[in-house]
Amino acid sequence: MIPFSVLDLAFIAEGATPADALRNSLDLARHAERWGYHRFWLAEHHNMVGIASAATSVVIGHVAAGTKTIRVGSGGIMLPNHSPLVIAEQFGTLESLFPGRIDLGLGRAQLNAIAGASQRAGGGGGDDGDRTRLRRLRH
Repeated sequence: MIPFSVLDLAFIAEGATPADALRNSLDLARHAERWGYHRFWLAEHHNMVGIASAATSVVIGHVAAGTKTIRVGSGGIMLPNHSPLVIAEQFGTLESLFPGRIDLGLGRAQLNAIAGASQRAGGGGGDDGDRTRLRRLRH
């Protein structure tokens, strides 16, 4: 059988709240698990009013805690927007809490202005380049 997966954005429906969207995402993950899906991934999107998955690792923890067997992960943490050390620590912690169930998908994106300013102010890497960030994550 082909292992099917779900990629969720945690859409905030009109008139709903981010909390509603996160509850809906958990409900969808539970259904996907019950229907035999292999994994449930959440997409990282920032500065979008209708999406509640900006803090992807937090939402992954929420979904993993509310399910039992389905793999849960990121449908792309955009590494230029984050400190590699923070991502490694967050996903390492998630893997400790939910062994064998956490996936880390990495992607590339143009550094958004808010994340870029934050990284430069905090020494998070700024202009290091994606290959250097990936090497840091692996070690």
